[in-house]
Amino acid sequence: MAEKISRLSSLCKKDLVCLLCSELFKLPVRLRCGHSYCKTCLEKWWEPKGRRECPVCRTRSFSGMPPVNLALKVAAETLTENSASKEVNTEEELCHLHNEKLKLFCQRDEDPICLVCQVSKEHKTHDCCTIEEAAMEKRMEFIGKLDSLETHLKVFNKTKEDWKETKRFIKSQADQIEQQMKSEFQKMHQFLWDEEKTRVAELRQEQETKVQVMFEKLENLEEKISDLKETISEVERTIRENDMQLLQGYKEGKSRAKEPQREQQCVRDVLIDAAKHLGSLKFTLWKKMSDIVQWVPITLDPNTAQSNLSFSEELTSVWYDSKRLLPDNTERFTSRMAVLGNTGFTCGKHSWTVEVGQTRDWYIGVARESVKRKSTVFLNPAEGFWVIGMCNGHTYWAQTSPRLRLPVKKERRPWRIRVELDYDRGKVLFLNASDSALIHMFKDKFNEKVFPYFSPGVCAEGNNSSSLAICPMTIAVEVLDDIKLP
Repeated sequence: MAEKISRLSSLCKKDLVCLLCSELFKLPVRLRCGHSYCKTCLEKWWEPKGRRECPVCRTRSFSGMPPVNLALKVAAETLTENSASKEVNTEEELCHLHNEKLKLFCQRDEDPICLVCQVSKEHKTHDCCTIEEAAMEKRMEFIGKLDSLETHLKVFNKTKEDWKETKRFIKSQADQIEQQMKSEFQKMHQFLWDEEKTRVAELRQEQETKVQVMFEKLENLEEKISDLKETISEVERTIRENDMQLLQGYKEGKSRAKEPQREQQCVRDVLIDAAKHLGSLKFTLWKKMSDIVQWVPITLDPNTAQSNLSFSEELTSVWYDSKRLLPDNTERFTSRMAVLGNTGFTCGKHSWTVEVGQTRDWYIGVARESVKRKSTVFLNPAEGFWVIGMCNGHTYWAQTSPRLRLPVKKERRPWRIRVELDYDRGKVLFLNASDSALIHMFKDKFNEKVFPYFSPGVCAEGNNSSSLAICPMTIAVEVLDDIKLP
């Protein structure tokens, strides 16, 4: 851009004249063929013809309005303003120290100086150039900053739209969860309605809190966008000033034109914690129920799920489904058809049983919290995965490096697999839940939180999707009388 402006600034007036109106360019636009015309002149030329083509070479143009030729625009405006400045400013400004004309610019002090100042002790060793050269150089600098600031503005506007979409999704997500919660509550007796109201209130409080977070961030972004627009306007006005005014205000202008810091593209933990509200709902109410209830040790976290995955109401089953439009939040997998459990572990022993049934393709196990979720990586311990899986309905693999084929016989194909994690000893065991036969064991050292990992296979077109389900544990509620000591 700077080179284009420098080259155009050396052209005479006839080189900056629109071929349609024979006057200096006014808001020139550039066609794909390279010719430029005033925007208004071009629109008037196109209107009666009913087609968009270059008046000179007849090259067809794009359907939209061509982009503004910023280089020609600035060059034409500069020529116009410099001509006006020469007519109006009959007296040149003088040096306040020596009462001489300001003809030079000190590059080190960034101030206009006179010839006497140049040979003085204060500026003798400094690099100096003429006012015209300095003005052109600094104008180029501001033009470069203008492009960068406009780029930042586009990024901010894109971020604003993304955050607005996330805000709308939070509301939609909260409404959907509310409906699921109500469906569960309707299955229970009347005495549970008070508990339902309490949980809905908690959900709405979380929604309000997280929507408020996005509102404050959007409000802050709006302020930054407003400030950035004002800065851009000031830089544009500075560029159009005459040489002396531009250089006299250069320090202040340069300070104002500093590039802002970019906003974070994604906000962590901003979505509604669906697992908190829906996970093991019946179990949390066990004290109010006289019947036997079921409890699932692991709840799936839909905020980590790839967009093709769907879940049961209480987030205990997952299967491949049609793609949904979901926010690309930090926690979500986009490179793999996977979802994590809601609960992570940093110590102790933990186990859960997964019903794989007749699913032909699946992977289960544990994964580090820091695994890459937006780019493709290998499923192996080096990348933070300790998983086994089935491929094509008959081959079992341990995802080591290189991966290891597991000797599981077809007649002993496990319907359910129990995963046992011993965090402190660095072990992950996979057992056939029917007879506790060992399928595979990983031995490693964990140094961060790990989460249960689930990946159902992609459903072939025309086939029903099979699911991975976390098996419930049977919990009996037993009331014991107080034991009185003699």
